[in-house]
Amino acid sequence: MITAAYQNTRLYINGEWCDAQSGATLDVVNPATGEKIGTVARSGISDLERAVAAAQAGFAAWRKVPAFERANLMRKAAALVRERADAIARLMTLEQGKPLAEARTEVNSAADIIEWFADEGRRVYGRLVPPRNVNAQQLVVKEPVGPVAAFTPWNFPINQVVRKLSAALTTGCSFIVKAPEETPASPAELIRAFADAGLPDGVLGLVFGDPPEISQVLTAHPAIRKITFTGSTAVGKQLAALAGQHMKRATMELGGHAPVIVADDADVELAVKASSAAKFRNAGQVCISPTRFLVHNSIRDEFAAALVTHAESLSVGDGLAEGTTLGPLANARRVTAMTSVVDNARRMGATVATGGGRIGTTGNFFAPTVLTNVPLDADVFNNEPFGPIAAIRGFDSLEEAIAEANRLPYGLAGYAFTRSIRNVHLLTNQLEVGMLWINQPATPWPEMPFGGVKDSGYGSEGGPEALEPYLVTKSVAVMAV
Repeated sequence: MITAAYQNTRLYINGEWCDAQSGATLDVVNPATGEKIGTVARSGISDLERAVAAAQAGFAAWRKVPAFERANLMRKAAALVRERADAIARLMTLEQGKPLAEARTEVNSAADIIEWFADEGRRVYGRLVPPRNVNAQQLVVKEPVGPVAAFTPWNFPINQVVRKLSAALTTGCSFIVKAPEETPASPAELIRAFADAGLPDGVLGLVFGDPPEISQVLTAHPAIRKITFTGSTAVGKQLAALAGQHMKRATMELGGHAPVIVADDADVELAVKASSAAKFRNAGQVCISPTRFLVHNSIRDEFAAALVTHAESLSVGDGLAEGTTLGPLANARRVTAMTSVVDNARRMGATVATGGGRIGTTGNFFAPTVLTNVPLDADVFNNEPFGPIAAIRGFDSLEEAIAEANRLPYGLAGYAFTRSIRNVHLLTNQLEVGMLWINQPATPWPEMPFGGVKDSGYGSEGGPEALEPYLVTKSVAVMAV
């Protein structure tokens, strides 16, 4: 059982919590205060080799466990996650900064995801194919691909791990995750829940350290048969290229720059309520966060004024403080990046309707920001801000808005607001995104596909589609003799 106090995070290899063999550690900092709150073990090459060897042995055993038993164990882990949700959420807020209520939602959602994948793994079916010879039998069987290496970011320390982990375990794969060094304690508690539920040694490994070194070693290792990554497009392309060199399967959930199209017939109040909640969740540090607000000129000023009102109503502060609705950015790098985005927009002629700067000198706080009259060549309309900045631009026709939404190479998520079925069909058929939410905020339920197109990656981390990359399809033909 964990306590509310922050703790140093260790590696998990072959069923044991351990320090790095070198004894090396990295500091963990509270983004609300800038103070060191703990350390995390820093893996070396020898630690990674031990983790891979354990994963090989773990896979040999886990693949033989019936899907029904795997599901039961996963459900036990989900129950432990729920039981410990408050304590895990507090750790997440301490190391990542998001408001405690958001952290608690993330932890409880993880339990839902585990349970859904546990049950879906029981429905991995092969098939019989009618033979051309009455003395033959033709089978198609599904088998686990093998040990998996996962690489996850700091913005959702548990959510980004649990989708990959659950898909791997339910299909019979073993799993090593390089979780984020900046936010290590909360994903470690997710791993602990599986360990305490009775997962066999070696099936699950947790490492931290130097990201390029770990990704190079694990992706190239012959025992690893699949990699899965969530993060920036630039890093994703490097990992995908490395995986290709070694003929490894890969799932890539990469950067987005989600457009929000508000048609002239939209319910403005609904559009502001739904999109603003999505925009400022986790201080905008969300891959599916709405960022480019394309609003019909007839309602643009009304929409902008309402969005400004919402932004100014947010309570910025320590995520553990009562009433906080917007926490700090996860690290000082993000504050610098946000300042640069706003400065560029100003130079390009945009108007800062509210916010636009850092708050205070302690912690990584940045004011929720709304930019209006943003030109297309401003940085914020071309590169994902990954922070609490909403950029608004008007349009005259829906076709114009769709063309602008599709202009960039990103295609992860999109949002739209309209009362017209004709518009819904047009948006559905023409927007180049992997996920589209119309007249609502994002609802990335585990039973729905989750993934992007174009430079936003490939593969799914939700729905039945999420299991396929972890499975090998084998064709078997038998002739009676």
